[in-house]
Amino acid sequence: MGRVIAVTNQKGGVGKTTTAINLAASFASHRAPTLLVDCDPQSNASSGLGFLRDPDRPNTYKVLMGELTAADALHPTALDLLTIIPAHKNLLGANIELVPLDAREYRLRQALEPIRDRFQFIVLDCPPALDLLTLNALVAADTVLIPMQAEYFALEGVTELLDTIDRIRVELNPALAVEGVVLTMFDERTNLAQSVAAELRSFFGDLMCETAIPRNIRLAEAPSHGKPAIIYDPHSRGAEAYLKLAEELIDRVTNPKPQETAPEASNS
Repeated sequence: MGRVIAVTNQKGGVGKTTTAINLAASFASHRAPTLLVDCDPQSNASSGLGFLRDPDRPNTYKVLMGELTAADALHPTALDLLTIIPAHKNLLGANIELVPLDAREYRLRQALEPIRDRFQFIVLDCPPALDLLTLNALVAADTVLIPMQAEYFALEGVTELLDTIDRIRVELNPALAVEGVVLTMFDERTNLAQSVAAELRSFFGDLMCETAIPRNIRLAEAPSHGKPAIIYDPHSRGAEAYLKLAEELIDRVTNPKPQETAPEASNS
């Protein structure tokens, strides 16, 4: 069955959606059938793959509310092995509408279960908040990938996320693990970035991905053209970095090491 990876960080502006789009595209480029599920009401992952807002199109909101099955909401993309379930602005209301429903935290998990064996990877792009949408994604996920910038406030948002992951393990999803922590918008030329990166690697240990995503103008331009970087400019440093990150994560799946434990949130 497909490995479900939630890409999340409650701190905004860390390259979360850029990572979700380009990691999913890179998995597909490595011949791994991949599904990207846009769980963010802003729908940036959807528009970043060329899906402009369309209220009538099958979407994540309709899947969560039980109006459609996940299979009925699948859309092909420009990459042969990449499929998407796009988002819709109505997801904003889902945080309220889901509250009185039975098993509200399991809605996405239950929806994805029938189609998991069709994909090698399922990437969930989460909102930049620890709300009911993110909770659904974390309950549906096997692992969590955390994008972070190499800055001194980087750990602030992550400590609360790590605490949330611990609580979800206890109450809702015992198998949830941290896939890894990936540095984004990384400028290796600065002493500050190098210093913070070393501190983060010391804190997270082997959970820190070896691949760092550089600050790259082509990565920033690609979403406005509705394309992942690997299509927009496959030779850009950003596209090559996400291909390398995908290779690293595929290797972690095919050659697993002993399970690492995320640091305690209080250690920060």
